[in-house]
Amino acid sequence: MTVEMFDLGPQALIVARLAEGVMDGQLDNETPCPRYPVHTMLGHLAGLSVAFRDAGRKDLGPTTDSSPDTSLPDIAAGWRETLPKALDELAEAWRDPAAWTGETRAGGVPLPGAVAAAVAADELVVHGWDLARATGQAYEPDPVALQASYGFLVAAAEDPSRGGGIFGPVVPVPDDAPLLDRVLGLSGRDPGWKA
Repeated sequence: MTVEMFDLGPQALIVARLAEGVMDGQLDNETPCPRYPVHTMLGHLAGLSVAFRDAGRKDLGPTTDSSPDTSLPDIAAGWRETLPKALDELAEAWRDPAAWTGETRAGGVPLPGAVAAAVAADELVVHGWDLARATGQAYEPDPVALQASYGFLVAAAEDPSRGGGIFGPVVPVPDDAPLLDRVLGLSGRDPGWKA
């Protein structure tokens, strides 16, 4: 998989704005991601933002070595301030060309730097949609991050060791469907999901 350097900032900003739009009364809403209500999805976004920030900085340790499957995350006090800051720091870390070279780690998985950036884009694109759907907000992902997410998910779906999809069984979507719908299908989500 070849990934050209791109800016994660626009997609990180979209996710930050979606988080800002979450009302306190929506924190227990279901999301398209099973077992992840909105408050848990926000906690996951906070954790992955720090993990991919540190992966970009090559600051490897507990934040980059913990598997996201070990426990269900939750939001911490002050998340409305800390989540946008973590998203901004993630984007800034990947603006450094050094982040895109050599090896790094995220979720305890060693990855080439450029592939880790594509994974970060995918996480932001797909979970941005999860959050928007669960809270009734409009969603239009950054086109560059969306394309990076698609490239990553196609490569993952074609990898026989992954069993057809990285986040769950691929949901069939027509070839001529909008790119976001194809990304969602590859991520194991039904693009028509409603709360």
